[in-house]
Amino acid sequence: MSAPLLQLSGVELGFGGTPLFQGVDLTVQPGDRLALVGRNGSGKSTLMKIMAGLTEPDAGRRTLPQGVVAGYLEQEPRMEGAATLGDYAAHGLAPEERWRVEQAAEGLDVALDREVAAASGGERRRAALAKVLADAPELLLLDEPTNHLDIAAIRWLEGRLKSWKGAVVLISHDRAFLTALSRGVLWLDRGLVRRAEIGFDRFEAWREKVWEEEDQALHKMDRKIRAEAHWAVEGISARRKRNQGRLRALKAMRAERAAMIGREGTAAMALESGPKSGRLVIEAEGISKVYGDRTILRPFSLRVLRGDRVAFVGPNGAGKTTLLKMLMGEVAPDTGHVRHGTNLVPAVFDQARAQLDPDASLWENLTGDPALRVSGEADQLMVRGTPRHVVGYLKDFLFDDAQARAPVRSLSGGERARLLLARLMARESNLLVLDEPTNDLDIETLDLLQELLDGYEGTVLLVSHDRDFLDRVATTTVALEGEGRATVYAGGWSDFVSQRGGDPFSAASSKASEAKSTQRAKSGGTGGGAAAKQDGAAAATRLSFTEKHRLEALPDEIARLEAEIAKLETLLADPELYTREPVKFRKATEALAERQEKLSAAEEEWLTLAEKAEA
Repeated sequence: MSAPLLQLSGVELGFGGTPLFQGVDLTVQPGDRLALVGRNGSGKSTLMKIMAGLTEPDAGRRTLPQGVVAGYLEQEPRMEGAATLGDYAAHGLAPEERWRVEQAAEGLDVALDREVAAASGGERRRAALAKVLADAPELLLLDEPTNHLDIAAIRWLEGRLKSWKGAVVLISHDRAFLTALSRGVLWLDRGLVRRAEIGFDRFEAWREKVWEEEDQALHKMDRKIRAEAHWAVEGISARRKRNQGRLRALKAMRAERAAMIGREGTAAMALESGPKSGRLVIEAEGISKVYGDRTILRPFSLRVLRGDRVAFVGPNGAGKTTLLKMLMGEVAPDTGHVRHGTNLVPAVFDQARAQLDPDASLWENLTGDPALRVSGEADQLMVRGTPRHVVGYLKDFLFDDAQARAPVRSLSGGERARLLLARLMARESNLLVLDEPTNDLDIETLDLLQELLDGYEGTVLLVSHDRDFLDRVATTTVALEGEGRATVYAGGWSDFVSQRGGDPFSAASSKASEAKSTQRAKSGGTGGGAAAKQDGAAAATRLSFTEKHRLEALPDEIARLEAEIAKLETLLADPELYTREPVKFRKATEALAERQEKLSAAEEEWLTLAEKAEA
């Protein structure tokens, strides 16, 4: 058996008296493909820094054989002294070896000539990953390598790591990525590391078995402690001197039981829909966008109905976030128009986490939101209409008392994502806009988020590169395939791949898809479900004269009903109207219900006629 590449023996580390690791022992052998998993905040990144030699433990030893090189990808790479991303990535390589940087940069979509000062966080991360791969170390330590990678780059990285000659240790939230690569699991749980020679796809079953055995052992220990305590009270008086050893054993058992760290519970996240939106949520008709000489989106149409889960996928820079902002009315299209349905209450989870102030505390980030503030109460939040204490609400999202007053910048990436979810879920909504929500979240929180979205009665717009999450959530996929092309497919990621054929977003597949789109246009198709009409006037002639006239008149009727509903809702928002003018209140309530019913019927009729026109 070959010598190990890395050994940790008896490693311990604590912060402020709280132990993070206790007696960690682990070995990494040549050829290992290990997934390092654990809850957000359990210390995965810190443990990896110890493995990389960047953090010194309080106790224990790290052993790296002479000549073995460990390459480490950190979450926030430092690039001081480098003018361009290429300079940084090629630093330390001989000129004849720099082709490896260019090879990795091509697969990861890194612009090597980009100035470091002008590069985004995602571009820096991709350049740092290219550098680690180009250095070709015997041991790769990768902390969230798929963050800021599009799906094409993730698939390229999977292929590269599968053929890696050395060992690889991975921290990632991406189930599909871990399943494709791992042959072993390092599970960090309550300061201990357990290892299993299984792929990640079998991890959860193994974890549940370990927890079940732990619960059985605890149950037996509790029974024994109760029995020994009963003996100590009832039977010790006559044999006090002879049974001091048994008493000491009982005391030791009680101390051992008290020192055991209970399993951290699941975040008590909850997601509630606000008032019901109209059946039509968003209608985009012929929208397009061009920046300079670059076409972001060719004329594109989409109809989103209440309850849809629409995912937007595509390479980085293809325009997913821009399209999302056009649909939400934040960015104006160059052509076409976007119409929103009635009674929309949106909530937005932004990719950059810009809604969080890194220098403010968790407490201040929640109470500083005007929508959540309770007037006159500095320690209260309005959570879906109910006042809650700030610390109590933070505990629902697995933050402790000490963290409540800590600055956001002290949180891990996953903890920041959880805090943003806490802000988002405190509000009622009926339209969720989630731009890269899966970055940095642990597997358990991702599972819970998926379950919450399953039960959410509103509509979801989602941008993500997590293939497993897309399969679990999306009912419709909008693929931005480059050169401004956007196509709508039914289902999630796997359905999209099946319908599209070939390797999504590869050059060859893009050409085939473009040919299919051209053929569909020639044959009068709609492009996989998008309402991208070749000739709207010709389509409309398939309707009868009465239907055509009705289709043209309905938008004005819907707009009129929406305006009347808004006025009635404003009137009924007066809390004293009922006691002051009960008859007026009753009539306004009845009129509101009547107009809402008429609006729903008008929207339904418009949808039916529009679909017939496109048939």
